[in-house]
Amino acid sequence: PLSLIPTSWSLAAYSRLFLRSDFPIWFTNSVIVTICVTAGRVFFNSLAGYALARVDFRGRGAVFAGLIAVMAVPGVVMIIPLLSDAAGVFIMKNFFESIPRSVEEAAKLDGASTFRTFWSVVLPMARPALVTLVILSFQGSWNELPHFLIASDDPGLFTLTKGVATLTSGQLGSGSEYPITMAGALLMTIPVALMFFIFQKYLVRGAGEGSVKG
Repeated sequence: PLSLIPTSWSLAAYSRLFLRSDFPIWFTNSVIVTICVTAGRVFFNSLAGYALARVDFRGRGAVFAGLIAVMAVPGVVMIIPLLSDAAGVFIMKNFFESIPRSVEEAAKLDGASTFRTFWSVVLPMARPALVTLVILSFQGSWNELPHFLIASDDPGLFTLTKGVATLTSGQLGSGSEYPITMAGALLMTIPVALMFFIFQKYLVRGAGEGSVKG
């Protein structure tokens, strides 16, 4: 029976999880996906945010209005895209607008191009916002399930979310064996929890500055 305090302590569920399931493969796949998606989101969201904040081009207001509209779209409609998101662009745009233009003007006087100014001058100053984006992207991609439900049926490509979901549906006869499912869920939670507790001060600062500016 389920209980907050177990009647007996045992690591048998973890042993069974690692030795009789594809949990190591799921973990490896999740790490690969999370690193690629997080890097892609940080890069593309930063580029888009800087363009909307600093680059004058025709239709910039319409693009930003469309971005805000996308943020109101239900998540299920945006299942396929993984490498950019409206909320991340919004955070980066607001943070870039808080950086004095004089810094960029000085870089341009020294002959730096727009991308060079963005990459070498402005981006390092946006560390709090970047850390916020890294944490949000890491958490979102690590816990992503709907995308992988429709993206792959190959067991060798399952991530942790989809793999643990198969445990709850009966793999290893574990549909009613809660210790195995809960062991998998606990191990899934640890990386995200560590990421948050290590960088939470940057998360609060970056989100706060972005919302105040917005």
